[in-house]
Amino acid sequence: MKKGFLKRALVPALGLGLLLTGCSAGGSASEPATGAVSFDNVPERFASGDGASIKVIRKIGGDDHTAQFLAGAKEEGESLGFKVDVFTANGDSAKFHDAIAQALEEDYDGFIISHGDDAATVDSVQALVEKGKSVVTFDSNGDLANVEGVTLTSQDDETLASLALDQLVEDFNGEANVVYLWVDGFPPMVRRNNVYQDVLANNPGITEVERFGVAAADTSVQTQNAVAAMLTKHPKGEIDAIFATWDAFAIGAARAIKEAGRDEIKIYGIDVSNADLQELQEEGNPWKYTAAVDPKLIGAVNMRLVAKKLAGEETPESYDLEASLISQEQLLQSSEAVNMVNLADTIEGWGQSTAFEEDWMKVLKEHYSK
Repeated sequence: MKKGFLKRALVPALGLGLLLTGCSAGGSASEPATGAVSFDNVPERFASGDGASIKVIRKIGGDDHTAQFLAGAKEEGESLGFKVDVFTANGDSAKFHDAIAQALEEDYDGFIISHGDDAATVDSVQALVEKGKSVVTFDSNGDLANVEGVTLTSQDDETLASLALDQLVEDFNGEANVVYLWVDGFPPMVRRNNVYQDVLANNPGITEVERFGVAAADTSVQTQNAVAAMLTKHPKGEIDAIFATWDAFAIGAARAIKEAGRDEIKIYGIDVSNADLQELQEEGNPWKYTAAVDPKLIGAVNMRLVAKKLAGEETPESYDLEASLISQEQLLQSSEAVNMVNLADTIEGWGQSTAFEEDWMKVLKEHYSK
C-alpha cells in the first residue's frame, strides 16, 4: 500500500548529469529520453523529476560476485534516474565503517549496506535511520531487524545449502566422506552451516573428514594451498566430495584437486560468477554443482526496495531471493560458452524477478531510457 500522496504531472525531459564517486564504475548515468512521459500515478517524491542520491557500501570485495552486485544496483538505480555511488572496503572493517560515517555527512537519500556482519554495523545503520535515510541491507547482521524501517535482504541461504547438499546425498546414496569448507562469523555462513548440521544429523552415512576455511582477499589461493596439503594426508578412497559454502572456496579446491590428479573427488558449491562458470565448463573439472542467486539481480532488487522506501511505500522487514541449482552437465550441453549474461538460456528463470518492481518504476525507466 502506498503511503503519501500521488501527484499528477506531465514532466518534460530532464537533463540530469550524474556524478559518480567512490569506487563506482565510469561512464555516464541514464539521461531522460526526448519527449514527455505521463507521470500519472508516480509517487510525489519522484514526480517532480528530482530523482534521488543513493550510496551502496559493501564490506567484502575483490571478487566477481561483488562486481556484479554493485553493477546490478547501479544500473537499476540509474534506470530510475537516481545518482548512484558505490564503494567496496575489500574486507577491511575500518574502511567499511569509515565509508558509512563519511556518507552520513553527505547528501545521500538512501543506502544499501552489504555484508555488514559486526555489531558496529547496527550502530552505523541506526545513525543513518536517525538522520532520516532509507536503508536496505544485504547479508548483514541479523540484529539490524531491530532497527525500525530497515529491510534485511539475503540470498535464501537455507535453500542454497539444501540444493547443493541434497544433490550430494543423492549422488552418493547417502554414503560419503566429505570435506567441509566453511568460515564462521558471517550471517549467510551461519545459516548455511545450520542446514549442513541438519543434513549430517539426518544422514549418518555422510561423514565429515575435515573442515577449514578463511575469509581473506586471497581466499581462493589460501584454499587451494590448504586443500593441496590436505590431499597429501588422505589417499584415494578417503574423500568422496567437498561441500564448499562459498565459490572462492570451490575455485581453490577445484584447482588443488586438478593439480593433484584427484578427479575422484567431486565439489558441490554455492554462488556463481563468470570465473565460476569457466571452471564448471571445463571438461573433467571436479566442481559438479553450484547453488546460486544472480548477484546482479540481488543488487537490482535491493535498489527497488530503497526506491519504494523513498516513495513512502510499505516494504517488508526481510526478503530472501530465490536460489537455483546449476549443474556442470547442463552447462556442457549448451551450444555456446555460458556466462552470466546468457546463463538464463540454460537455467530457467535465472536473473529474472519482478519483485518490488512497481508500475511507476517502469514509467521512470521509460522516461530516463536512452
